[in-house]
Amino acid sequence: MTANQSVLATKHRTHTCGELNSSCIGEQVTLMGHIHVLRDLGGLIFIDLRDHYGLTQILITPDSPLYTMASTLKTESVIKVEGTVQKRGGPFNKKLSTGEIEVVAEKIEIESVCELLPFPIAHNPKEESDDTRLRYRYLDLRTEKMHKNILFYNEVIRQLRLEMSSMNFVEFQTPILTSSSPEGARDFLVPSRLHPGQFYALPQAPQQFKQILMCSGFDRYFQIAPCFRDEDPRADRAPGEFYQLDIEMSYVGMDDVFAMAEKMVMNLWNKMGEKKSFPKEGVAPFKRLPWKEAMETYGTDKPDLRFDLPMIDLTDSFKKTEFKLFKGIVESAGQIRAMKVEGSADLTSLMTRKFFDKSTLAAKDAGLAGLPYLVMNEDGSWKGSIAKALSEEELEQIKKTMQVNKGDALFFVIGEKSHKIDTAGGKLRTYLAQELKLIRENEWSFLWVVDFPMFEESDDEERKIDFAHNPFSMPQGGMDDLVNKNPLDIYAYQYDLVCNGYELASGAIRNHRQEVMKKAFEIAGYGKEEVESRFGALWNAFSYGPPPHGGMAFGIARMVMLLLGEQNIREVIAFPMNGRAMDVMMQAPNFVSDRQMQDVHVKMDVKEKDKKV
Repeated sequence: MTANQSVLATKHRTHTCGELNSSCIGEQVTLMGHIHVLRDLGGLIFIDLRDHYGLTQILITPDSPLYTMASTLKTESVIKVEGTVQKRGGPFNKKLSTGEIEVVAEKIEIESVCELLPFPIAHNPKEESDDTRLRYRYLDLRTEKMHKNILFYNEVIRQLRLEMSSMNFVEFQTPILTSSSPEGARDFLVPSRLHPGQFYALPQAPQQFKQILMCSGFDRYFQIAPCFRDEDPRADRAPGEFYQLDIEMSYVGMDDVFAMAEKMVMNLWNKMGEKKSFPKEGVAPFKRLPWKEAMETYGTDKPDLRFDLPMIDLTDSFKKTEFKLFKGIVESAGQIRAMKVEGSADLTSLMTRKFFDKSTLAAKDAGLAGLPYLVMNEDGSWKGSIAKALSEEELEQIKKTMQVNKGDALFFVIGEKSHKIDTAGGKLRTYLAQELKLIRENEWSFLWVVDFPMFEESDDEERKIDFAHNPFSMPQGGMDDLVNKNPLDIYAYQYDLVCNGYELASGAIRNHRQEVMKKAFEIAGYGKEEVESRFGALWNAFSYGPPPHGGMAFGIARMVMLLLGEQNIREVIAFPMNGRAMDVMMQAPNFVSDRQMQDVHVKMDVKEKDKKV
């Protein structure tokens, strides 16, 4: 072994492709890896040899007996190279840790040959379809960007474990096969072979287990927890399965949980986040925004505060209006809100007639009937789709309420008072910010959304009362609220941490009192017997002195996606499903044999013509 030999040396190599430098000049080395790039310059052949750790340039000279063989090598084949390290003949490559040296090849062995690639690995432009990338994920993961993303994910996990340990949290692993629980999404069910007709459920979250651990006397729990939810894919949500940093703490209130989370997040972001600024409201302690205000003002429970555009209620300004459209809204107890875009030379150039027409279509796509708008001219007059329909008094009132200046534009969100209209307005708000380039891309903006409703009405005809979010949360008024308030007016100690318009984490202070838990589930239509049957372990644990406790869970892939500035969560997961919740590489889901179905006492009820292979 030489003085510079790698601690990662194996029987196939003395060094990796990322560690040779000028101190190794003159040494005999053995490297092994994929042919990243082969450059035949007609006199010299250069091979960039790649492994997990980096790239090393291999040189084959014209007088070498390897020259003819080397010229036939195919990229992405695996070769073993023995040779001598020398100083690079050409200019150094400052981008590489090995950029000062090259290895003059004296022996090359072909370990495995690569067939014709479905897409390039080196200098990959990512122009192929998502399904192609996912079908050949083992090749996609070889690309520089994907390789770095997966290593970054690993480093985030490592940092999270260090942060949790530094705050006295203990790591646990909880069961994967468990019982069904109402967590807000559909369960994945696993039929039992030993218990005919009965099913396990894959956990949507380790909710009951972590609460039981608090009842068991463990003060602080965390887990890098696998979770399974049968829900539709989104760009920021992996279908089917994901991992979360799951946290629970005993003897805490909401402020204690927030302080812990803010410390962890700020440490992680300062160590690993893109070098963006933290505005005043984005530095711990983070801003807190009630859920109702978030929905009414920003049209979402995860508002992006890197741009303004709040929806301001102007309904009272039009109580006596003669404008038919607005009059109908007011008389039907609807709502008229407006967003103000402050004028500037850059924005004026963007706000063309084509822009307003396009924005009207975007408003309709979001669920609004249209997009009334106004613009104040430089002379103080007004133009826009409703400028001529409003009286001078109404225009003056709008100017005063919205503090409109010359060049400013107003976009109106009108309709019934409903979360549907709120959400539509929120989509329009985001659209306008993107089109008009209002988002301060160089910022991290964190906030807590608090005071979530405990219950909501179902969307079906029965309009039954159901849990709005986590059913194990403590109502803010305890038993008194459950007994004396309209269920739809009860708020829970539930909270979300939002970053740049993404839900980063969700949690709650838990309901640890048996009688309060019983009443909450009763309101949602669960009798005592059903509660004891479905949540027997937690119910019984609450009979033996449970401590007050609370916690939260962070979506790890979403954290990584944000930290890397990626737009799709598949860019940070090693083996994700596609947008149709299919693993096209492993061909899952798929049909199983009749024998397997018989073993678990399940019969297929799918017509032959509906089978999709």
